[in-house]
Amino acid sequence: MLLVVGFMLKVTVQAGDWPTWRGPDGNGLSNEKHVPLKWSAAENVVWKTPLDEPGNSSPIVVGGKVFITQTLENGTKRCIVCFDRKTGGKIWQRETKFAGKEPTHKTNPYCSASPATDGKVVVATLGSAGMIAYDLEGKEIWRRSDLGPQIHIWGNASSPLPYAKGNTFIQLWGPGQSVFLVAVDATSGKTIWKQDLPEAQGKEAKHWYGSWATPVLRDNHGRDEVLIGLPKRLAAFDPLTGKELWSCNGLGDLVYNNPVYEGELALATSGYGGPALCVEAGKGVSGNITAKRLWVTEKRNLQRIGTGVAFDNHYFILTEPGILQCIEMATGKIIKQERVGKGGNWGSIAKVDGRLYVTNSGGQTLVLSAKKDFQLLATNPVNEMTRGSPAFSNGQVFLRTHKSLWCFGK
Repeated sequence: MLLVVGFMLKVTVQAGDWPTWRGPDGNGLSNEKHVPLKWSAAENVVWKTPLDEPGNSSPIVVGGKVFITQTLENGTKRCIVCFDRKTGGKIWQRETKFAGKEPTHKTNPYCSASPATDGKVVVATLGSAGMIAYDLEGKEIWRRSDLGPQIHIWGNASSPLPYAKGNTFIQLWGPGQSVFLVAVDATSGKTIWKQDLPEAQGKEAKHWYGSWATPVLRDNHGRDEVLIGLPKRLAAFDPLTGKELWSCNGLGDLVYNNPVYEGELALATSGYGGPALCVEAGKGVSGNITAKRLWVTEKRNLQRIGTGVAFDNHYFILTEPGILQCIEMATGKIIKQERVGKGGNWGSIAKVDGRLYVTNSGGQTLVLSAKKDFQLLATNPVNEMTRGSPAFSNGQVFLRTHKSLWCFGK
């Protein structure tokens, strides 16, 4: 079903907004300043708001509001919730009822995909319940419940990507036996293009095969590309048409995190110990460019769930066991690796205010120097299970745990 409601476009993303779970450019890199170095459950807390049920999605910030996705009653209700960024008070909550059957893993509650905004509407992907858009005041703008199920024993996690030039949101639909990329009109929800990905489909719900990644927008010498890690390969698509532009072989059967890029280079990693690769994907590349691959790892890697950041020809990622790695992008050489914090990690790294921030599963936000010889600068505990990533906006930090939504700073 496609429901369209007329509305006025009045709001745009402003400086200081955090419109996707990976920040303004979707890559974990931010120009935010004056972000606090230290906080705890009792220090530098602006507010703390309790949440109804656990969730793995991350907050976004726009127009003086904070948004999260939230599951209720074992996934039979799937919500977008809006909070006042100044006080943490709940402004509105909109629920989508879902009576169908959808498996997931106990570590991955329903509604694990984060919302995204273009400054005019907030869009969330609610698994088999579909995609839905609201304006910032909570008015439903459109709803797509016709995209089909997302059926995998480990659930789903891919978040929508806003694409301003196309006035669209781009979504990886999967994993499972039906996998595709789709671009929907931001104003109406209408499908602009759809690209089926049959090679990314699993054989059955229990098949350990698929991608949970979120599409990433890249400017390749003036040509926009959407990068996505898929089973067996890294691929790039035209965000205006969905046409595949290039691909590079070498990934494993499972891909949990997003690809990254810097300059001519694009890097992607597999999950469950699978390989990583880096490819030279410069101006005008097309087709299968595996011959341009600079390296692919042969030995089993540490589990990688969260996404890292790429800058200065290095890739920084906190692995699931809690070991931070600095990898030279051009060679794949691990320059430094060291255990930081206590416990495991699903969180993704952001480079903010010249430092690296990442929140591990125990609720410690680790702050490190943004250097290849990184040093731990602060360990900021809230002692609540966390599998999402913080948002940074106007000098404040917003963190969603399994129990609470927090705001730290001044």
